[in-house]
Order: sequence, then C-alpha cells, then structure tokens
Amino acid sequence: MEATRNNGKSSDAALNFAPVVERVAASAHDAVDKAAGVATKAAKLIGKKGDLMMAAPEEYLELCRDRVREKPLAAMGVALAAGIALSFLLSRR
Repeated sequence: MEATRNNGKSSDAALNFAPVVERVAASAHDAVDKAAGVATKAAKLIGKKGDLMMAAPEEYLELCRDRVREKPLAAMGVALAAGIALSFLLSRR
C-alpha cells in the first residue's frame, strides 16, 4: 500500500513539473531560433563581403593601401599587435 501512495505522489510531482518543463523547452526553442537568425544574417554578410573580395581584389587591396597611407601609426599598431598575438600563440605549443 505504501508503494501505491508513493507512485501517486510521484505522478503528482511530475504533473507539477510539466508546465515548467514546457516553459523551459519553449525558451530553448526561442533561443535556438534567435541564434539561427543571427547565424543566417552573419552568413549573408560574410557571403557579400566574400563576393566583394572575389569580384574586385585589386580594389580591396587599394582600399587597404589607402587606409595604411592615411593612418600609418594605426596600421603599425595593428601589425605589432597581430605579431605579438601570433608569437604568443605559436610559442605556447
């Protein structure tokens, strides 16, 4: 008879948790949908930039050269930071 009462309590507890589980599942689905939307937008943006680079690599290189000519100290800083980062990453093997 004890086992019957315990099973009744277990099923009542399961019924109490059902709405919570449904809300968590709905929240998880919403999060996945939002992430998929952001990933789709990012993929489209990367695709557009990739198309730009493939269509006119000379124009892209000239744009980079112009930026370096306009701000040589910023370009040197970026190059220095990239070199330090690569050195740090490669020396940690």
